[in-house]
Amino acid sequence: MIELSGGGVPFYKMSGSGNDFVVVDNREVRAPRAVMADWARAVCRRSFGVGADGLFFLNPAAPGSGFDYSWDFYNADGSRAEMCGNGSRCAARLAYELGLAPARHVIGTDVGGVAAEVLPDIGQVKVRLTFAKDLRLNIPVNIDGQAYTVHFVDTGVPHAVLLVPDVAAVDVAGLGRAVRHHQAFVPRGTNANFAQVLDAGRMLLRTYERGVEGETFACGTGAAATAVVAHALKLTGPTVALTTTGGETLTVSLDDGAVSLQGAATLVYTGRLNPAAVGLAWPFPA
Repeated sequence: MIELSGGGVPFYKMSGSGNDFVVVDNREVRAPRAVMADWARAVCRRSFGVGADGLFFLNPAAPGSGFDYSWDFYNADGSRAEMCGNGSRCAARLAYELGLAPARHVIGTDVGGVAAEVLPDIGQVKVRLTFAKDLRLNIPVNIDGQAYTVHFVDTGVPHAVLLVPDVAAVDVAGLGRAVRHHQAFVPRGTNANFAQVLDAGRMLLRTYERGVEGETFACGTGAAATAVVAHALKLTGPTVALTTTGGETLTVSLDDGAVSLQGAATLVYTGRLNPAAVGLAWPFPA
């Protein structure tokens, strides 16, 4: 019989419209920030670990912060992310289910407080993202001798948006990687979104995510960025439903610069991780 060290590390597997995350309640695990990047790389590694687009730790809020709790969020490659739209919705849903926060609450993130509202009756969460900034339209970009028109906006993390006639025909892996590392977006790099406008209230979206280094089934901040760009170009209204690669719908609403994101957030399963199996040490010193 296999015995897990310390009984194993309890974790939660969450899905936010196809964006999947491993979540650790750090009130119990007490992981120091110094080890979190290593944990993300090991735990998120598909086929060898649990497998996920990212890993985040839920922490008690600092006294006087004004937050109900805070998080430490890491992409699958171990890079720390300033913000994640679908991740924040999953955090809100789980925090509510764990009794860490009420249905309406504020998450402490690297970009400040994110207001969340859990809608348990319909299995969705709405979050109010940071104000979009650094909007730049019609950036000429050359990739392998071909000219592209790229738009850019920061919705908590940097996003490039390319409007295309048919998202299904886009080489997201190849073109997304080229845009993500293009000289126009150094030194931070960028996520790359490929969007097709169906009408003033509907779009199709595929996203190459920085940190995951590949296409994901959904990206919340990418959906927000795409809606901001499309509205600025007068192609859509202030509220737009974006169907993602995973077939889920994310609804983005714009209100005087504020951006709200709503969609499904689901607890898929709970488990206990054997840290030694993925090269991690646990428990941590008191």
